Amino acid sequence: MTIDVDFGDDGLVPAVTQDADSGTVLMLAYVNREALEATRETGLAHYYSRSRDELWQKGGSSGHTQSVQEVRVDCDADALLYVVEQTGGACHTGYESCFHRTLDGEVVGEQVFDPDDVYADDDDD
Repeated sequence: MTIDVDFGDDGLVPAVTQDADSGTVLMLAYVNREALEATRETGLAHYYSRSRDELWQKGGSSGHTQSVQEVRVDCDADALLYVVEQTGGACHTGYESCFHRTLDGEVVGEQVFDPDDVYADDDDD
């Protein structure tokens, strides 16, 4: 049985990405039908960039890919959970997780790479 994902009026659904080993939430991005299909076909995480209006594969420019172990759907079928094996950091700012700061600005995550070394002119991965 395949679940019909509710992509909403804009054709997008939020996808939370979680590290398969540690359970750490790595990032939140959006997925359209094409991105979900590319993820299923390749086993690598694909997302939809709202700012660039295009499909993108995580790690396409950085090499910090996400091998998808499982895709889960929430109870309303309007959100996804990508359970992944992360290579390198998930955040384009060099941190392991995009959720590396508290609301008060305290850095609580680990920076695992220098984005200046990884991205020449492309900081949107």
